[in-house]
Amino acid sequence: QVQLVESGGGSVQTGGSLTLSCAEIDGLKLGYYAIGWFRQAPGKAREEISCISASDFTKYYRESVKGRFTIYRDNDKKTVELQMDNLEPDDPAVYYCAADTFAARECPLGYAEYDYWGKGTQVTVSG
Repeated sequence: QVQLVESGGGSVQTGGSLTLSCAEIDGLKLGYYAIGWFRQAPGKAREEISCISASDFTKYYRESVKGRFTIYRDNDKKTVELQMDNLEPDDPAVYYCAADTFAARECPLGYAEYDYWGKGTQVTVSG
């Protein structure tokens, strides 16, 4: 089993930044997996906002976050980071990371392709 944990959530002002981190709970390498970031706001469906393939060949960004969010692997930390800049009032949600253990797939993947999920971290934007 792959157990994922998200960190880095919090509350920022509009236009502020946060960096979310996705890690395996035991510190194992995530490089074999495609990692997706999802978010779910109250009353709305969970949506995929970013993805990085296991090969790092493809990256996906939802249109609404293009130019503001950046997904990358921190190989030293064995994490996948989501740098979020210029946060907007539509961004607050619970953010989840997810892993696809089938290494050959490229992004975007979609909800059904992911095998493991973290419990989520809350992001709040004020102002």
